[in-house]
Amino acid sequence: MSDQDGANDWKTLDRDLGRLSRLEAATMYAARPLIGVGLSLFFVGVAALAAGLIVGGAPGGLFVIIAAAFGAYMALNIGANDVANNMGPAVGAKALSMAGAIAIAAVSESLGALLAGGDVVNTISKGIVAPESLADGQVFVTAMMAALLSAALWVNIATFIGAPVSTTHSVVGGVMGAGIAAAGLGAVNWSTMGAIAASWIISPLLGGVIAAAFLAFIKWKVIYVEDKIAAARVWVPALIGLMAAAFGTYLAIKGLSHVATIGLGKALIFGISVGLICGAIAIPLVLRQAEGMENRNRSLKILFRFPLVFSAALLSFAHGANDVANAVGPLAGIIHAQQTGGAATEVAIPIWVMLIGAAGISVGLVLFGPKLIDMVGNQITKLNPMRAYCVALSAAVTVITASWLGLPVSSTHIAVGGVFGVGFFREWHAGRRSRIINENRPPAQRLPVEERRRRKLVRRSHFLTIAAAWIVTVPAAALLSAACYVLLSQFLV
Repeated sequence: MSDQDGANDWKTLDRDLGRLSRLEAATMYAARPLIGVGLSLFFVGVAALAAGLIVGGAPGGLFVIIAAAFGAYMALNIGANDVANNMGPAVGAKALSMAGAIAIAAVSESLGALLAGGDVVNTISKGIVAPESLADGQVFVTAMMAALLSAALWVNIATFIGAPVSTTHSVVGGVMGAGIAAAGLGAVNWSTMGAIAASWIISPLLGGVIAAAFLAFIKWKVIYVEDKIAAARVWVPALIGLMAAAFGTYLAIKGLSHVATIGLGKALIFGISVGLICGAIAIPLVLRQAEGMENRNRSLKILFRFPLVFSAALLSFAHGANDVANAVGPLAGIIHAQQTGGAATEVAIPIWVMLIGAAGISVGLVLFGPKLIDMVGNQITKLNPMRAYCVALSAAVTVITASWLGLPVSSTHIAVGGVFGVGFFREWHAGRRSRIINENRPPAQRLPVEERRRRKLVRRSHFLTIAAAWIVTVPAAALLSAACYVLLSQFLV
């Protein structure tokens, strides 16, 4: 064999190996989603197996096992969809890497669920269905299973299309649909449903306006002053104190209220005390960090980075404490009904049920959370630490404001509304400055009106997709739940 033939053979082998490498890479890329699905099914199976080992051969044990699988599936979807609202802004602002955000959120969500998730949970969510309409134990169990399955399916669909939706509203829709299928339209408390529908508008508007107001304040007092660092030394500790006060109150309302009776007044006193302490501690820390910093916006981003990360962790803790009930509430109700033979509006949560909820949220976050985190943090509008900080602060302040006014709100809608609020404020502010600059230019150098209008800072496609998903969440979950109730009735009753 000549040297030329040998060289040709090696080239052919290299080409074949290259094709195999590309095929292997393509196969691994295509199999990535299947790995997540496989691990999810494994977790659901483990939850069902754990339920089987705990309930054993008790009457109705099969119903509990199936319900545990549905509850685990719902918890996975909460982690995949809802947690993005807390961590997305921090990731978009480059204050956290995706891996860091997932790690912090997984720990915070689990701690919130296990430490402050509550001993008692409302099974018929938000009082939207008359308890007497589901008084029969078997009807109640079937309705709760339908509500769990339908809510999980809807949140799964929303995650797939890239829309962050309210898991609480999904469960509300599921309970409503099952209640209608079981007892007719008269079983639903329509005034309560009207208040929940109003929250579709109230939550994002409040969150957006408050986030925009905070951003306007930071621009006015810190960014657009001659000595930015001197202004930051004054206002960053004050904003940290305000953040601590807001989150102290927020956690007292949304988290600590599960383990102790805390009214709004006591929560405010607790929050203000925490805020004053944290603000005082922040003063020397900010002064030390600001030493030698250049008088530019990049330095301000560094000063806001730690408060932003801390606020994201607190939001995740409060979310775990509050929203774990969406996964384990109906499951706990089913277990109680199987043990006592009757339905109950409020029941105690067994520790193993809470563990399924906490673990499911974390597993769902790790497997599927990055998609929604990236969408909220990077694809709606461009965020930096100051803007993302305004979103996080807005979430806490809006919940407190809504509680004081007695308005029903959704934490998901508030957080995403805050992102939109920051983006639309920047768009308005940039347009205003552009008009002023344009008017001072010679006519030949002015930008056309159409060109200035084209320069949008918020992606309209995401805005429309998310708004549509919010509007259809309750009716879509209700329709799915009614269908699930009819199907489950055929097999379980």
